[in-house]
Amino acid sequence: MELNLAPNAEALEAMTAGYDEQQMRQAILDMVGQYARAFHAPKPFVYGESAVPVSGKVYGEADMRSLVDSALDFWLTTGRFNEQFESELAARMGSRFALTVNSGSSANLLALSTLFSHYFRGDALKAGDEIITVATGFPTTVNPALQYGMVPVFVDVDLPTYNIKPEMVEAAVSSKTRAIMLAHTLGNPFNLAEVMRVAEKYNLWVVEDCCDALGATFNGQGVGTFGHVGTLSFYPAHHITMGEGGAVFTDKPMIKRVLESMRDWGRDCWCAPGKDNTCGKRFERRLGDLPHGYDHKYTYSHAGYNLKITDMQAAVGVTQLARADEFIAARRRNFALLTELLRPLEDVLMLPEATPNSDPSWFGYAITVRPGAHFTRDQLTRHLDANRIGTRLLFGGNLLRQPYMKGRPHRVVGDLSNADLVTTNTFWIGLYPGLTEDHLGFAVDTITKFIRG
Repeated sequence: MELNLAPNAEALEAMTAGYDEQQMRQAILDMVGQYARAFHAPKPFVYGESAVPVSGKVYGEADMRSLVDSALDFWLTTGRFNEQFESELAARMGSRFALTVNSGSSANLLALSTLFSHYFRGDALKAGDEIITVATGFPTTVNPALQYGMVPVFVDVDLPTYNIKPEMVEAAVSSKTRAIMLAHTLGNPFNLAEVMRVAEKYNLWVVEDCCDALGATFNGQGVGTFGHVGTLSFYPAHHITMGEGGAVFTDKPMIKRVLESMRDWGRDCWCAPGKDNTCGKRFERRLGDLPHGYDHKYTYSHAGYNLKITDMQAAVGVTQLARADEFIAARRRNFALLTELLRPLEDVLMLPEATPNSDPSWFGYAITVRPGAHFTRDQLTRHLDANRIGTRLLFGGNLLRQPYMKGRPHRVVGDLSNADLVTTNTFWIGLYPGLTEDHLGFAVDTITKFIRG
C-alpha cells in the first residue's frame, strides 16, 4: 500500500487506519525518501554563479530516512543506532573499540584526560609533564594539555607536508616528556615511523588526532591505530558527518574502560543507558569511603564528563559510514585534479605533497604563496572570496602568536620559521565530495587569472 499526501488530518487518519506500526513507519520513511529526492538533490554547477565552498555535508535519501527512523523511536540518548555505529566504526578503523562523543574536540579532551587516570599508576600523566606537539596544530589538539596542566613543547612543521618535522621529534624529548599528541594535517599522515620509534624508545603515550584523516594510511596501516588512542570528528566539514559528533578508538581494554568512564560522568558503572546491573553486583560493592552496597550506578571513579551523542546523530553516522570509501576516493580524485591544474603556477604557489610512505585521505588542499611572489596570500584569498570561492587558513597558524597563548607555559625546540610562513602565506581550498570537476576548474581558472593577470 502506498501512502500519498492527504489534504487534511481526517483524510490522513482515514487512509492510515488499517496500518500497523511497522507499516506506518515504512510509509513515513517512503515519504521521507520522496521528499529527499525532490528537495535535497544536489544543484547543478553554474559557472560564475555557483559557490565553491571549502567543505560541506554530502548526504542523501538514506541519511534522511535513517534520521527519521531514529526519531520515530524517540530514544533521545544513545541506543540501537549508536551501538551499530560504534561497532561498524571500530571495524572500519581496524580497532577493537570505538566510543562516540559529541565532537572531535571532546574526543581530544577525552583521549588525553583518560591518560591521567590512576588506573595507569606510575605511567599516568600528571600536571607539569611535557607533551610534544606542532606549532601549527589545531587549537583543540593542544588545549587539553593546557587544561590539565601539562607543558606543550612546540616544534616546527615540514613543508609542503604541513606535518611535524620528523628530525625534531626526538630533539624535543626531555626528562619531563611523557606524551606526543599530533594531528594528521588536512588528512596527510605525519611520519608515524619516526614518532612511534621515539615513543617506544622513551616510553611515551601517543594520541593521534585523526579528525581530518578518516581513511588515511601509513605503510598500509590505518592512522589512529599506531598510537594508544585515535580521535575523529564528524562535524559537517569532515569526511563523514552527523552534524556534531566525534569518536575515540583504541585497542587497549584498560584505556577503553577509562575512556568510557570519563565520557559517562566518570562513573565506575559500565551499564548502557536504560540498562541496570550488568556487572551483577550493583548493590554488593564497597568503593572509596562509601558504605557497603552503595548503588554502583552512582559510584564515580574519575572526574568525568557527559560527552555522549544522541541516537539520531548515530543514525546518520551509520548511513554516512557506509559511504566512507566513496567519499575518500572522491577526495583523492579531487586532490589529484587540483594538483594537475595548479602545477603551471608552481613558480609562485607551493603545492601540497603527501608524507613519504603514506596514502592521505585529503581534507583540504593547502597552498602556500611563495615568498617573493608579486601578490600576497591575503590579496588572493580576498579575490577568491569575491568570486564565491571559499578559503580557510591553516587553522590558527603558529599557535604561539594567538592571543589565548600569551603567558601560558610552553617550550619551543628549534626555530618556527615554517610555522611563521604558514601564518602569513598559507591557505587551503576545498576538495570535498560535493565539488565536481566544474567547481574545481572554476576555482583554478579564478586563481590563474588573478596571478597571470
